[in-house]
Order: sequence, then C-alpha cells, then structure tokens
Amino acid sequence: MMLIQMLVALTLYFFIPLLASAEDIEVTLYADANYPPYSFTEAGELKGIYANIIKRAVSRMKGYKVTLVGVPWKRGLRLIESGKGFAIYPPYFHVEKRPYIWPYSLPILDERVMVICREDIFFRMMRLNWVEDYYGLVIGVNSGFHLGGDAFWQAAEEDKITVSEAKGNRENLLQLGLKRIDCYLNDRISILWELKKLKLSGEYDEGGKHARLIEGVTVSIEQGFLGFTNRDEGRFAYKEDFKKQFDIIIYDMRRSGEMQKIINDFLR
Repeated sequence: MMLIQMLVALTLYFFIPLLASAEDIEVTLYADANYPPYSFTEAGELKGIYANIIKRAVSRMKGYKVTLVGVPWKRGLRLIESGKGFAIYPPYFHVEKRPYIWPYSLPILDERVMVICREDIFFRMMRLNWVEDYYGLVIGVNSGFHLGGDAFWQAAEEDKITVSEAKGNRENLLQLGLKRIDCYLNDRISILWELKKLKLSGEYDEGGKHARLIEGVTVSIEQGFLGFTNRDEGRFAYKEDFKKQFDIIIYDMRRSGEMQKIINDFLR
C-alpha cells in the first residue's frame, strides 16, 4: 500500500510541473474580412469594432494564444461547416439556417437598425412608430439590402412609402443631406461611422450645404456572436473551457461599460 502511495506521489511530482510549464494552446478565430465598420481588413490588418473587443477579451484568457484571421465570409463559414475552423465572428443566431455552428458565445454586440432623417422631417411630428409614422416619405436603402421588416416592404408595395436604392452608406447619406430622400435605413453604427468620415473629409457640410440629421426610431436589433464549429469530432477538446472563459470576460466587459467605451472610441 505504501509503495502505491509513493508511486502516486512521484507521478504527481513529475506530472504537475509539466502541466504548469505547458505552452499555451494556439487558437485561430476567423473573422469577416469585409464588414466595415464591424470587421474588416485594411492594409493587411484586421480592424473593426469586433476586432477591438475580441482582441481585448482574448488577451485576458488563460492558457491560449489566439490569432484573428480575416477571410471572406462564405469561406469562413465553409471552414466552420467542415470542422477545420474552430470559431468565427460575428454570425447572428441562426441555429436552423446554420446547424453546423454550435455553441454560440454570449452576445458580443447589439447591431441596431434605425432610420436617420433630415431635421425638418421631425418638425411636424415625432415619428415614434415604425412604419406608420413614416408613411408618405422617401426612405433610402442600400441596394441588395432587405432591412425594415415585412410591414415596411408591404407599405412600399402599397405606395405608402417610396423606397430609393443607392450603392451604399456614402451615397445614401449624401442624397439625404441634399434633400433628395427624407430618411435613410441601415445599421446605426455603420451610418455614424460613414457620416463621421464624410464630415472629416469635408464631403458633408452639416448646417451648410447639407441638411442637419437626426436619429429616428430603432427598427430592429440583431446580435453578433462568436460561433463555434460542432463538426470537429472532438478535435478541439478545449472548446468548452475556451467558451467559458470568453463568455465570462465578455459579460464583464458589457456589465462594466468597457465594451461601450470601445465602441465610442472607435466612432470618435
């Protein structure tokens, strides 16, 4: 009995230092390379609000060396679906549409779709209700986007609202500033980020050549996550621990206001 105890003690003596000195596990997180201002590559560097948040979070995790790699979104999803990729950000929570993504992290960001309108549009009424309070207006949208909800597009079919399509944020904001449309519908942070760039470049002269703009109602909210593969067949044995650590840090960042500060600093 004593011999067995000695063997166990010797085993622990030699094994524990090996665990303590083990190198961090190298982990690759894939990111959408073309989703500004949330996640994008510029001059070969991965940037964006998600990148800033996730870099901060993984720097506090124990036992992992994390690399963020930007890829085309469809390619990234294929890596997750095949089980070759460990995790990707920022998918929305679409379990039925993407059954190969599971589990999801805690929500990282709330992506809020809103309307931004010329100041004069609110002179006669507050326009608090989407969609009824926006009847009779010309609403700009990005070509190929289908934001706004079924009631919005039904109102457009019934000629209660006029939809004007333009290439992107820049084009729609300039159209709005020149009073060629009444409001613009898109993600709030994307709008504010592009508007800041236009003002800094002198292309948008608010209060001069261009109209003053006011935020209207929130139309919908989507949340972005870190989504993990469930097709790895046990290859990523550390998945549960990684997710647990990541979730705790993300929760603390949201609760403390640190995450909102990162967003504000990016937009400043």
